[in-house]
Amino acid sequence: MKFIQKLANERFARPAAQLMKFACYFVICFYVLCTVLSFMGRQSFFLHTKTGTYERAIYAEEKHAAHSRSMTVFTGDDVHVWTNDNDQIDLTIQIGLSLMYAVHIVPMIFAYWFLSRVFSNINNGHIFTEKNSSYLLYYGILQFSVAVFVPFIKLLICWLTNLISNGRMSISTGQAMFNMLIPSIAFIVAAYIIHYGVHLQDEVDHTL
Repeated sequence: MKFIQKLANERFARPAAQLMKFACYFVICFYVLCTVLSFMGRQSFFLHTKTGTYERAIYAEEKHAAHSRSMTVFTGDDVHVWTNDNDQIDLTIQIGLSLMYAVHIVPMIFAYWFLSRVFSNINNGHIFTEKNSSYLLYYGILQFSVAVFVPFIKLLICWLTNLISNGRMSISTGQAMFNMLIPSIAFIVAAYIIHYGVHLQDEVDHTL
């Protein structure tokens, strides 16, 4: 109990919040880099050609051997791509892949930005505030959206891409839905608890 009290002490809480704020910044920069790499054609997928199947192919390189890959990104989805009539990866397929990656990553960039604001406020001594409640709510909603709605958006992008492309692709997504769903709900509940606590404290202050 004494150890927990020491951790909750302002002397330890502020440096910890500062550290977590910069950790959020690091994650944001990492996600931005991954998004850029995806639009540069460095998102890996299963490629089916006339000569064979390759497990970690990317659009940016013509040689599809897995050992030649460096600086590639992957969302965890099971993505399969079939070459066009010329046995090449169609450009519209690459655009579709990048859009599917972006709709997954961009909301998380904003989510971690809101989370960094929470740690910034804690570092400044503001913990149980309406702002922190709102930021946690935004984080939870964005994470919830990525878990529940983004898989359907990816399927829609895949379907539309196949309509206009000379090649073809398929995606199996949503495997990590529950891994993100439970934490997102926890953050939404935490935001409500903080909001309720702040509102309750305001009522007490006005009563006194």
